[in-house]
Amino acid sequence: MNTIVDFQQFNNATLEQVRTRFEEEFGVMTYFMNPAPRPCFNKICMSELHQSQTSLEKMQGEVIANGKVSQANYLVLASDIPGIFNLGGDLSVFGDLIRAKARDHLLAYAKLCVNNVWTFYNMQAPVTTISLVQGQAMGGGFEAALAAHIMVAEKSALMGLPEVLFNLFPGMGALSFLSRKIGMPAAEKMVRSGKIYTGEELYQLGVVDVLAEDGQGQYALNNWIKKNHRSLNSFQAINRAKQRVNPLTIEELYDITEIWVDAALRLDERNLKVMERLVRAQNSKVNSDVAHIQEKQSA
Repeated sequence: MNTIVDFQQFNNATLEQVRTRFEEEFGVMTYFMNPAPRPCFNKICMSELHQSQTSLEKMQGEVIANGKVSQANYLVLASDIPGIFNLGGDLSVFGDLIRAKARDHLLAYAKLCVNNVWTFYNMQAPVTTISLVQGQAMGGGFEAALAAHIMVAEKSALMGLPEVLFNLFPGMGALSFLSRKIGMPAAEKMVRSGKIYTGEELYQLGVVDVLAEDGQGQYALNNWIKKNHRSLNSFQAINRAKQRVNPLTIEELYDITEIWVDAALRLDERNLKVMERLVRAQNSKVNSDVAHIQEKQSA
């Protein structure tokens, strides 16, 4: 049974770009991203995600559903946009801030990104975080998916870190998360290459934890939860132990973000033009996808 949970109970905010769903049987809370005008991490989407995550954390996973208190055991990050998980940072905003040399604003944006991935990774509540990648997860979208305790991805999902195309690097957690999963040499190779990987390729590399057939991501996620729910306490304890053996701190993430901001401010006009081309490509894809959906709905 699915129940829509209204987070106004916790923070009096009206969510515009995040939809929530709570399933009582296993205690699965899902946040569906729906950022506009492009499916990337704008400030509204990130702020709503962070508010929702911190509220759930503060309540130790307790939610009000059907007039009673229920426990959220899992927090899933997914997308409402067909074919796209998230395309990453708002490159249009990046370009404007870089041209204006607005370091403080660029750093504030970057830290909001970091606060989101850190809360998802370091959830201080008995809640297992899961990313469900169906479609494209690029740059910061891939970093957000990597922050989860478990990553579920469909075989043809596309993930990558294309920042090297405009002479930058992914500065909101990619190296930190990847190095703890597959080792620093493999993580650095992935970051330096700018290569786009399929979900199946990343499963073989050990980045994706649960591989799903195309169109079956939600089914694979539900199946994993059903199989592992009885040992949830053990799983969560082992995950905390892993984090202690190879600890990650928010200070590490903040320090890397400072490096990212300084590097971003050194980009020249040629690099920024590449950013602009990527923004146009994102807009073109969104517009063509919307037209395709409208065509299907009117048929």
